[in-house]
Amino acid sequence: MTAQEDTSHERLKNHFAQRVTHQARQILDIWQRLQTQEWSPSRLAEFSEANLRLLRFAQRFDQPEHTELAQATHAVLQQVADNRGRLNSPLISDLNRLMQRLSRTSLRHGDPLAQVALPPLRKPIYILVQDLERAKRLSTQLEFFELSAVVFDSPTRFRMAMADRHPAAIVIEVDFAGPGQGLALAAQAQAGLEQKLPLLFFSQHETDTPTRLAAVRAGGQAFLTGTLEVSSLLEKLEVLTCVAHYEPYKVLIIDDSRAQALHTERLLNTAGIITRTLTDPIQTMAELADFQPDLIILDMYMPTCTGTELAKVIRHNDRYVSVPIIYLSAEDDMDKQLDAMSEGGDDFLTKPIKPHHLITTVRNRAVRARHLKARMIRDSLTGLYNHTHILQLLEDCSFHARRENRPLSFAMLDLDHFKRVNDSYGHPMGDRVIKSLALYLKQRLRKTDFIGRYGGEEFAIVMPDTDQESAYSVLDQIRERFCEIHYPAHPTDLWCSFSVGVVQLHGDSDSLKMASQADEALYLAKKNGRNQVQRFNQQG
Repeated sequence: MTAQEDTSHERLKNHFAQRVTHQARQILDIWQRLQTQEWSPSRLAEFSEANLRLLRFAQRFDQPEHTELAQATHAVLQQVADNRGRLNSPLISDLNRLMQRLSRTSLRHGDPLAQVALPPLRKPIYILVQDLERAKRLSTQLEFFELSAVVFDSPTRFRMAMADRHPAAIVIEVDFAGPGQGLALAAQAQAGLEQKLPLLFFSQHETDTPTRLAAVRAGGQAFLTGTLEVSSLLEKLEVLTCVAHYEPYKVLIIDDSRAQALHTERLLNTAGIITRTLTDPIQTMAELADFQPDLIILDMYMPTCTGTELAKVIRHNDRYVSVPIIYLSAEDDMDKQLDAMSEGGDDFLTKPIKPHHLITTVRNRAVRARHLKARMIRDSLTGLYNHTHILQLLEDCSFHARRENRPLSFAMLDLDHFKRVNDSYGHPMGDRVIKSLALYLKQRLRKTDFIGRYGGEEFAIVMPDTDQESAYSVLDQIRERFCEIHYPAHPTDLWCSFSVGVVQLHGDSDSLKMASQADEALYLAKKNGRNQVQRFNQQG
C-alpha cells in the first residue's frame, strides 16, 4: 500500500469511526434521559434498539472496543428481558459501568482505551461577530481546545450554512449586520427547529433589560458582554454543548425487615435507581463509606437502635452532613414525625406509600442533594473539585484500586512563573489563565478522571485505571499543546507553561503519601527547568 493509499484508508476509517461515535452519543443521550424517568418497557426498548444499531455499526466499520461494549450491554439488557423486564441494582450497576466506559471511548486523548481519538464536538461552532479579525482570533483559539469554528461575515453566508448543516452552537453579536439584527437573525435560525440549537449572544456594551429579554425570546441560553475572550466563551460552550457524564442515583435502605426493604428496593429499581439494603444498622458507617449513597431511607423503629439515634450517628460525621435522610415508617403521629425530622431527618413518608410518591420524593431529594454537594465541593473560580474533596477522592480511589488490584495515578500540576503573570498583567489575566487551564484539562482528560484546584495556581488530578507511564504520556501531550495557547494582552501577548509531578499507587502507599510523592516529583520538575513532567521514582 502506498503512502497516499495509506492516508486515504486512514481518513476513511476515521469517517466511519465518527459514525460509530455518533451512535454511541445517541445511547448516552438516552441513558441521560433515563436518569429522570421511570424505566418503562418502551424506554428500555428504545435504549436496546439504539444499542443494537451501535453493535451493527461497530461490527461493520471494524471498531472492536465499541463492538465489545455493545455486546456486553446487549447481554445485560437480555438479562433484564429474561427477568420479565424487571430491573435490579446489579443490572443497573452493570449498565452504568458500561455507559461510563462508552462515555470515555472518545473523550480521552492518548488513552489506550480510545481506539478513535475524536474531539468532544463533531459539529463546528458558528461565530457571527462584527469585528471579523476578533472572530478569526477566537476561531484559532478554539482550535487549541479541539473545537472547530466557522466565522461568518454576512447573514446570507450564515443562512446558506444553516441550510447545509446545523452547528454544535451559535455565538452571535446582538448587533451583527446592524443594530439588533443579530437578535432577529438568531430567531429566524431557530424558527421551526424541533430541537433548539445552543445559542450564545454577545454584546460589546452592557445591555438593557429589553435587549436581554429579546435574546431570551430568540432562544438565547447565555449572554456575554465586554471583551469576548476564549476562556469565558469556553465556559459557556461547555455547559451548553457537553454530553454530561450521568450516573444513576444511589440509595441506602436501612430497615430490619428484609421483606419491607426488598419491596422498597424493587420500587426504586424500576426507576433506574441503584439500591443497597442493610438490615443491621450497626454496619451503617462501614456501608456508607463503601457505597457513598446520594440518599438514605431509614426505618424509625429497629431492635438495635431507633432511626433517630442512627440519624444522629450519621450526622456526627462531617462527610455525611448533607446526605438526605428520609424516614419510612408506619408511624402516623405527626408530633413524633416532626420530632424525628428535627433529629437529622429531611422527610417523613408513611407506610403504605404509593410507588410514584416514593420515587418522586427520593429523586427530588437526590437531585437537590447532588446540586448542593456540587456547590460545597467545587472551587468557585474554575468549577473543579476543591482541595479537600480532591484529596477525599484520592483516598476513595486508593481504597478501590487496592481492593480491585487496579492501577491508579495521581498528578500535581503547577503553572510556571505565575507570579510574573499576576505582577505584569494583573490578577484578572491570572484568573483567565487558571480558568483556561481548568477547561483545557477537562477537555483532554476522561470523564472518569478527577481534576481539582489544589490551591492558587496548583492543580491535582486523580487518574483511576491508569499506570504511571500512561499518565506521563497523556499529561506530557497536554503540556506541549497548552504551551501553544496565547492570550491577547498588553504590552505583549502572553504564553504560559506548567510543570507536573506524577506518581502511581504502590505497595502500602496511602493517599497522603501519594500526595507527598507527587509533590516531590513536581518540585523536581521545577528544579530541572520547569515546563516538564516528572515521574516519582519509587526506588529513590
